[in-house]
Amino acid sequence: MTTLELLGVSKVYRGGKQAVDGLTLRMGPGLLGLLGPNGAGKSSLMRIAATLTRPTSGELRYDGEDAVRRPGPLRAALGYLPQDFGVYPNLTAREFLAYLAAAKGVPAGRARTRIGELLELLNLTEAARRPLGAYSGGMLRRVGIAQALLADPKVIIVDEPTAGLDPEERARLRNLLAELAMERVVLLSTHIVSDIESVAGDIAVVAGGRLLRRGTPEELLAAVAGQVWEVLVGTQEVAEVQARHIVSRMVRTPEGVRVRLLSPFRPYEGAVQRMPDLEDAYLATVGAGGVR
Repeated sequence: MTTLELLGVSKVYRGGKQAVDGLTLRMGPGLLGLLGPNGAGKSSLMRIAATLTRPTSGELRYDGEDAVRRPGPLRAALGYLPQDFGVYPNLTAREFLAYLAAAKGVPAGRARTRIGELLELLNLTEAARRPLGAYSGGMLRRVGIAQALLADPKVIIVDEPTAGLDPEERARLRNLLAELAMERVVLLSTHIVSDIESVAGDIAVVAGGRLLRRGTPEELLAAVAGQVWEVLVGTQEVAEVQARHIVSRMVRTPEGVRVRLLSPFRPYEGAVQRMPDLEDAYLATVGAGGVR
């Protein structure tokens, strides 16, 4: 069984900025959703897991072996999509993917077949002979996903993979990652709750470089049971409500502003208790960790 472990990992950059703070994650086959706000240290953690950045302290282990000292086996098994993915704008998608397949050591015949499969899967076949410089941001993101899957990796690490995708493409990608995770280690990093709520049975919430909570969606929801309320307030009261409570959403109506908030007790007369969703659980966890 393939395993990937980050054990007590910290990362401190020049100038003393700590991006990751003693974080431990153990992963086997399946999809782990890494959820956290921008600046939480997710990208630094992903780069460490992908052997692109050495941790200041702690261990990275692939199948029990030290992947910091010997990164080769993990790199050979890895498909990685960074948050910022660059391309050669004068190459077509087919040419670019063929170049990367050769760099990954994929035999030419297998690469041609695999590229065709991925272009079809990611709805890029019709644009495959156009230069990448003419692609939209969403199309380039799909090319990035294709390159991560070229060598049929055992470990897939994707950082904000749905950026720039339309709703249909987002759903297609989520379903693809869920299918791949049946036999592979998949680590998906995002700050968008909807990216993982339908596909991840295992969620890690991070902020400030620390792991705040890890569990199933049901376990995260149970932690905020009885703490989600909805109340109708006047427009002039909204600022006060936001100052006193974690607010998950607001909807302006003809009668006022309908506010959904978190509180361990009934916050206002007339407040109605609601069933929590994953966004409520996420905001409660991050808020308890000192991030508002």
